[in-house]
Amino acid sequence: MSVEDRNARGEPTTSPRTALVVCAALLILTGVSIAVAHLALGGWNALLTLLIAAVQAVLIGAFYMRIRYAHGLPRLVVVAALLWFAILLAGTLDDVLTRGWVPVLGK
Repeated sequence: MSVEDRNARGEPTTSPRTALVVCAALLILTGVSIAVAHLALGGWNALLTLLIAAVQAVLIGAFYMRIRYAHGLPRLVVVAALLWFAILLAGTLDDVLTRGWVPVLGK
């Protein structure tokens, strides 16, 4: 994207071609996610579908929400959200991975 691609308020714009390519990529990734769900990959199904969902989230954030052009507060909000997600994920994994360490009475 060149610097000349700006609207009347001076904000960067996305070309229709870029929007269509991103839309096609999102549709293809959705199809791949559906195909992976029908495969018998055991525990890898969840990992692959979460990875595909993460790629889709990055595409949506970067192109449709224009986070890649943002400065200051919007980027801070994204970083804070990712940090909070990492804290929640660490707490959940801490619980799940250590469940068998202490015996439960009555079992």
